[in-house]
Amino acid sequence: MRLLLVEDDDLLADSLSEALEDEGYRVDVAGLVREADALMNSEDYTLAILDLGLPDGSGLELLKRWRRSGRHLPILALTARDSWEDKVAGLHGGADDYLTKPYHEAELLARLHALLRRGSNTVDTTLNVNGIALDESTKQVCDSDGVWHALTATEFCLLRYMMRHPDRVHSKGQLLEQLYTLEQDAPAPNLVEVYIGRLRRLLGKRFIQTRRGQGYVFPAR
Repeated sequence: MRLLLVEDDDLLADSLSEALEDEGYRVDVAGLVREADALMNSEDYTLAILDLGLPDGSGLELLKRWRRSGRHLPILALTARDSWEDKVAGLHGGADDYLTKPYHEAELLARLHALLRRGSNTVDTTLNVNGIALDESTKQVCDSDGVWHALTATEFCLLRYMMRHPDRVHSKGQLLEQLYTLEQDAPAPNLVEVYIGRLRRLLGKRFIQTRRGQGYVFPAR
């Protein structure tokens, strides 16, 4: 599960990022509005933690812009301002929850878990692309014949990434990045071929196509 942490305090960002990774999340960190915007436009995040006071612009305006563009992921707002007016502004701006600094790390993690549970109860967790169904809650995939298969964590991570970005050519480097885990910080380059081969045996070669010299594609149809 990939999270975006937007925090300009390096010490706080490092500490919180480490705590989140210990909880099993993969975390990308941005300290500026422009960095956060670029990451949000290039990656598919499950949740964002957003400091509203950033050095190059307003985190609140960034939050509003994300909501206007149709981004519905849960967002936990962080701020040093603790007045009720600021909390109301943050919630009206699109935040799903609001936490003031200083805060206890355990409280932040509890609020984050609550947001993720709330989202899992209201959002359809099944991806359907080109006759293939991927259940994100059970980590199972249904092939074109209607047969369900259990996936390993790595198989699930790779397939979900490709299905969320159909018709896009993914280089081996991009796919390799998705295989990073807490236990294995530097996966071997041939792991991409290994897991692509496993997924093809489950689904069929036509669902994961090779673009010679470029990478792999999951066709939308």
